[in-house]
Amino acid sequence: MAEPGLFSEAEARFLRALTDEGVEFLIVGLSAAALQGAPAVTQDIDLWFRDLTDPGIKKALRRVGGVYVSPTGSTPPMFVGPAVALFDVVVSMHGLQSFAKEAARAVTVVLDGVRVKLLPLERIIVSKKATDRPKERAILPVLQDAARTIRARRRRR
Repeated sequence: MAEPGLFSEAEARFLRALTDEGVEFLIVGLSAAALQGAPAVTQDIDLWFRDLTDPGIKKALRRVGGVYVSPTGSTPPMFVGPAVALFDVVVSMHGLQSFAKEAARAVTVVLDGVRVKLLPLERIIVSKKATDRPKERAILPVLQDAARTIRARRRRR
């Protein structure tokens, strides 16, 4: 029996559509940390895009029945629709360099048959420290311990 995928078929189609359209994005935040082995739980997948005006984003959304909602006032940009409800749009990452510089450090993984890039755990930690909110401070020891464990495993190989 095949293992269930991380995403629903529609969510995986959206990620595939983004990559097919050549949209440059990173999975960031706790979801990226968890995908690298950190024992963290989150309710969404944060996507950081090189360029939110990339027409490929809207094309990918149309392919899965999603819609892009532009930011207004204090409301951030968002995706709407069943296939994209899991995904949040990230417009900036505290404490990090430009998207291009961070993307150059990205970790590539295959999720449900789709190659995606993750912000490395060490850079997630940098961003969480820079954000300095109580919930970020609470998860930092877990992320730091996971990073130490992952580094130790790499050294043993």
